[in-house]
Amino acid sequence: MTTPTTSEASAQHRQRGQTSAFYVSFIALGLAFSSLGPTLPSLAEHTGSTLSQISILFTVQALGLLLGNFLSGKLFDRRPAFPFLAAVVLVTAAMLALAPLMTSLPLLAAVLFFMGLAAGSIDVGGNTMLVWIHGDQAGPRMNALHFFFGVGALLAPIFVAQAIGLTGGVTAAYWALALLVLPAAVLFLRMPSPIAPARIAQARSEPIPWLPVGLMILSFLLFVGAETSFGGWIYTYAVALDLATITTAGYLTSVFWGALTLGRLITIPLANRVRPRYLLLADVVGGVASLLLLLLLPGASWAVWVAAFGFGLSMANVYPTLVLLGGRHLHLTASITSLFMIGGSLGGMIIPWLIGQRFETVGPQATMVILLIAVLLAGTTVAAFLAVTRRR
Repeated sequence: MTTPTTSEASAQHRQRGQTSAFYVSFIALGLAFSSLGPTLPSLAEHTGSTLSQISILFTVQALGLLLGNFLSGKLFDRRPAFPFLAAVVLVTAAMLALAPLMTSLPLLAAVLFFMGLAAGSIDVGGNTMLVWIHGDQAGPRMNALHFFFGVGALLAPIFVAQAIGLTGGVTAAYWALALLVLPAAVLFLRMPSPIAPARIAQARSEPIPWLPVGLMILSFLLFVGAETSFGGWIYTYAVALDLATITTAGYLTSVFWGALTLGRLITIPLANRVRPRYLLLADVVGGVASLLLLLLLPGASWAVWVAAFGFGLSMANVYPTLVLLGGRHLHLTASITSLFMIGGSLGGMIIPWLIGQRFETVGPQATMVILLIAVLLAGTTVAAFLAVTRRR
């Protein structure tokens, strides 16, 4: 007869295994998503495209991510998740292996679309099911999940650089990344799928509370759009204002993403000790202070380095903390989580595009003005979400 102690130990072992599977899959997600930027010139050469033509790949991948967010949320609420996630990881590995072999831009775009589709499914799965598995104790695990994404994002450029140095091309890099992604599929196949708690399972048949959900979608759009835009535009901003050389501006981008990853590591032990609303308040204050530093001292080269580190550190835990905040105030079904992720995907498309429309016509400082407005609006939207859910 199974004793309660044995049963508890078995449940804890299962939870650790399920959580580890998501950690490994998010390393794979970071590897896959960060591989495009450093390989763009080589892929342009393979397909006979200009850099302006091949930049469409970012949009195609983002559209795949958005569609994957939407479709997978409905599937996770109806079917066991891990067999599907194992298949999704295999698709990611296959697309990574095929990418450097494509000699046509439309075919390469199709490969990147399917890679985005798979990434969107992994994103929704991890953010939803860690809350299902750990409940109110999900905070540190959620921050760790996004820390491991950052680890993958930092490792991908290193693998690409080493492969190009050794072989003179990117094919070996993509094949190495494809092999590194595969262990996540093995882990998903070996573990039972997480089961939604009873209150969440019941909520699947209830109408979606669109006002608080809509406010959370808007929060994701603004916060993720600001994070993506800063990482994407800080290089061009620093070079345009002569705050950094072409070489040092590349290091400036690394400072931002490095601070983002470091911040996620730092906030792992804080997540169970500090309420999500207070973490988000600190994020808004830090982000606003970093952007104001650049607006008030536009000609100081040291300020852009301090701001890059400060903004990365401030945005580090926003994504996982927003998920946790949503889980505290709403019944977090996979369908609702997928809507949050869709908001983030839209932000990653809209706000960088908006900056691009103003960068040359208004000037580089428009970048920081738009980001400041986005962060302030995001903080206001979170406050409105808390007010609405408190009344409910």
